[in-house]
Amino acid sequence: MAERVAERLRGALGPVGFEVHAFKVGWYNAVLQPAFHLPYPDDTLAFVVLSTPSMFDKALKPFLSKERVKLVRDPVDQCISHHLSHVKEQFPEQKVDVIFDYEMLPSRKPKFLAQTAAHVAGAAYYYQRKDVKLDPWGKKKIYGVCIHPKYGGWFAIRGLLLFPDIQVLFLQQPAPVDCVSSQEKRLELLEQFNFHWQDGRYRDIIPVKERYSEEQRAYFATPPGDRLRLLGLANQAQ
Repeated sequence: MAERVAERLRGALGPVGFEVHAFKVGWYNAVLQPAFHLPYPDDTLAFVVLSTPSMFDKALKPFLSKERVKLVRDPVDQCISHHLSHVKEQFPEQKVDVIFDYEMLPSRKPKFLAQTAAHVAGAAYYYQRKDVKLDPWGKKKIYGVCIHPKYGGWFAIRGLLLFPDIQVLFLQQPAPVDCVSSQEKRLELLEQFNFHWQDGRYRDIIPVKERYSEEQRAYFATPPGDRLRLLGLANQAQ
């Protein structure tokens, strides 16, 4: 059942630059404190959705151009919402819950921890402080970061698709690819991500097969109010 659902999701989202990776809610809840648990039975089928570098050209630009959309929030968020909502229509016989990466609980906690979800689904390895043996940071707060075996840091975790009516007792959990395996590289990765994230060097901690285009990097580096002008779409925004 999980593979059939995955095939339909890949068929809908793959051509527009997304990846989907299956997991059981219990895998996710098992590694987190109860405050962050997803409120579903352990065997509930879920998928983490990633955007790859090609999403910009395959999904975002066509969406902005075609929709002539009234931008009420971040265009990327609206584009993701559009595509994941469309996916729900592919499953008229199933209940599908969508949680987006930017959604918050009333407590201001995120509705899900994106990097943990990517790790337990085997999509990307979540490197954290505990993965470095000789820790040089003392009392500093050090944030972890996911690295994709193909895209390095050139990707984003966009949301979850949950199927409350599908229970998968025998789904095998894949291990994420430990692509930053040396202690030196892990230290370098966390150092760059925490203290030099603006220059993006952490994204290339491993050789990557694809990265964001110059246009895409320029888009995300541009203040939000000027981004449509950069793409030649400013006159289409309401």
